[in-house]
Amino acid sequence: MTTEVGHHHSVSAKDLVSIDAHRADILDRIRPLPPTQLGITEAEGSVLAEDITASRPLPPFDNSAMDGYALIAADTAGAAKDAPVTLRVTGEVAAGDTGAYAVTPGTCLRITTGAKLPGGADAIVPVEETDGGIAQVAIRLAVEPGHAVRYSGGDAREGDVLLARGTRLGPMQIAVLASSGRARAEVFPRPRVAVFSTGDELTEPGQPLAPGKIWDSNSFMLAAAAREAGCLAFRHGPVPDDPREILPAIEHQLLRADLLITSGGVSMGGEHDVVKDTLSRLGTIQFRKVAMQPGMPQGFGTIGEDSTPIFTLPGNPVSAYVSFQIFVLTALGALQGQPDRQLPSVQATVTGPLRSPPGRRSYMRGVLNRADGTVAPLSGQGSHQVATLGRANALIVVPEWAVHMKEGDDVEVLCLP
Repeated sequence: MTTEVGHHHSVSAKDLVSIDAHRADILDRIRPLPPTQLGITEAEGSVLAEDITASRPLPPFDNSAMDGYALIAADTAGAAKDAPVTLRVTGEVAAGDTGAYAVTPGTCLRITTGAKLPGGADAIVPVEETDGGIAQVAIRLAVEPGHAVRYSGGDAREGDVLLARGTRLGPMQIAVLASSGRARAEVFPRPRVAVFSTGDELTEPGQPLAPGKIWDSNSFMLAAAAREAGCLAFRHGPVPDDPREILPAIEHQLLRADLLITSGGVSMGGEHDVVKDTLSRLGTIQFRKVAMQPGMPQGFGTIGEDSTPIFTLPGNPVSAYVSFQIFVLTALGALQGQPDRQLPSVQATVTGPLRSPPGRRSYMRGVLNRADGTVAPLSGQGSHQVATLGRANALIVVPEWAVHMKEGDDVEVLCLP
């Protein structure tokens, strides 16, 4: 069975704007958020606005890589399992011990992982290669100088760049920040995103559904997508198709948002396209037909004294979600100084035939199997079909020039979070 994208609107190619052109126009209007100083905990999910350099070597001192005995490597010459070398144990050094310790020929010190290497010692013998003695120890392994020693500066030297400006602070990067002794860092903060849906037909989930009504899913989906992208997201309940309610709702969100997202009311024509009609009066929002499917009707601009970016996305759930991943994700990256942020892509072999409208880039829901490098198109590609979206882990990209693709063709696949 051939999988087809959505419904084919009869739109002339000359009326369409390319995806790349629309994305470029978005990036041209967005400026990074002002950098701010945040503590380590608050900085998670933010993007560095400065280089983080090592203020001292990492590790800052020579230390033991394992539990064992610190000694002079030459004292272990000839040691073997059936011919151990015996050394006198003169004490113990624990991690965090700041005392002064030293070994001399024929002696050793018990040592724990991370403890400072004693003076005179140049190697560690793991406790597993000994009899574990306390007053004296039988060494069953001959080692070379440096064995099981972590040298000062082995991880990084003083002045080395540990994290570059533009790095997003995830768990591993937070660890590096803390290891460098930094309690705070200058970052582009996590964007605050306000989301709301419009439409007289929308009802809050959990409420009774009257005839002709549907439960609102877009605002929940888009707010979740924004949080997944590392933002602080606020959801506004459904707004009726009434300009007297839409504009105040948008203006209220401006008080706390770095970026706004609406969905619905932006189709190409029709008296009920109230979002388009209301925002067009402000003169800052551009509505256009983008050469993509789903998600052809797109609106973007800025609003308010701070020129806050606003996206007006299509009302169909799949169109709204795809639009978020293709355009809004890039804008969120730009707010944090990462204008090239996009979904990761891979090449895969498609397991079934595809059909797409000419002149438009299609994003088809699919299931990517990384193990065998294949991607299976899902049936039911209509832009209103949410159930299919719930099973997808990837978007199959069908280029503008491709009308048909056959089973076995190589395709670009965007990996969904």
